[in-house]
Amino acid sequence: MRRRTPLLATATAVLVAAGVLAQPAAQHAEAAPGAPAAPEAPAAAPATFVHPGVTVSRGQLDFVRAKVEAGAQPWKTAFDRMAASKYADLNRTPKPRAVVECGSYSNPNLGCTDEREDAIAAYTQALAWYITRDERHAKKSIELMDAWSAVIRDHTNSNAPLQTGWAGSSWAKAAEIVKHTYGGGWSGSGRFAAMLRDVYLPEIINGSHSNGNWELTMMEAAVGISVFLEDRASYDKAMAKFRTRTAAYVYLESDGALPKTVPGQNLDTRDEIVTYWQGQSTFVTGLTQETCRDLTHTGYGISSISHIAETSRIQGQDLYGTDVGERLRHALGFQATYEQGAAVPSWLCKGSLHLGLGPVTEVGYNALHNRLGHAMTNTQALTERTRPSGTNNLFVAWETLTHGDNPA
Repeated sequence: MRRRTPLLATATAVLVAAGVLAQPAAQHAEAAPGAPAAPEAPAAAPATFVHPGVTVSRGQLDFVRAKVEAGAQPWKTAFDRMAASKYADLNRTPKPRAVVECGSYSNPNLGCTDEREDAIAAYTQALAWYITRDERHAKKSIELMDAWSAVIRDHTNSNAPLQTGWAGSSWAKAAEIVKHTYGGGWSGSGRFAAMLRDVYLPEIINGSHSNGNWELTMMEAAVGISVFLEDRASYDKAMAKFRTRTAAYVYLESDGALPKTVPGQNLDTRDEIVTYWQGQSTFVTGLTQETCRDLTHTGYGISSISHIAETSRIQGQDLYGTDVGERLRHALGFQATYEQGAAVPSWLCKGSLHLGLGPVTEVGYNALHNRLGHAMTNTQALTERTRPSGTNNLFVAWETLTHGDNPA
């Protein structure tokens, strides 16, 4: 159902909603424009991969463990929420399938939910292992990963690439933590690596011309899998595609009159681009290709941008100070403004938005505000109001715990 959000009690929002301000982008800026973003460096895998190194590093895990042990907030409450979830249940029974069939909006849903949730559970159990040092959690994570690697052979139907990306993102994070921090041994790690290499990577590495969150999620999984496999060629290919897609997903005024496009999309005219951008014809900094679809799918794209940027930083190439970080910063600020109740002006999505951004702000906010010092007022307010963030039950999980105000 389409709905109009209530008026935000700020002078800028009032003026924009009334049509007094001529520059609609002004209300969304998280900070005054500063020095230009650093020039784009070529995508390049590290000479030596860092492990664990997919979205969360050993230093970050050590910071979280110390905070939880000390009962410090928000980490203790975030951990308690994770520990009370179904994903941390030590009695969980995996439900693997040889063929996972997922149609549009997971209809049909033949193993789709089971796969995604078992992957999130494997990651949750891995986090619980690291923080508590209770090896039952490590063994449960291994049990889940081994069950799927022994059975799955393919993903089919229209949502196969997206499903593979969602599950693959969580599998890679879980496997990185278990393989590189659990000393009890994982005899099935080779078979699990073969599963990622032969079943998951081929489905996602070449990308998609679907809505932008698809390809961003697919590249998130491809980057994470490449780290686990130490596959430099796949890492470079996925990272290059990610940077092209990010530039085409989030609009900046510096892009010109129209958003950038992805090669091969064949968007040759303004009308074609407007249609692809969900009918939006006014382009302002921070708007995404899916904002006028809904903020939930937009959140998927923003989350994957932040996850890949975080993995890249851990692997030695920090993208937050580049064009990627600039687009992420403004996308967060733009969406956070409306998620918190700002009036939707008539020029934006015909005056109404579908809200529901999801638990997707912690990673980008921590990197861009806490590390780089950007004054991200709107994003900060939303992040702090929604702590501790949980999971979207697809591929995002427990990021107040892992990244909330985490300096590592």
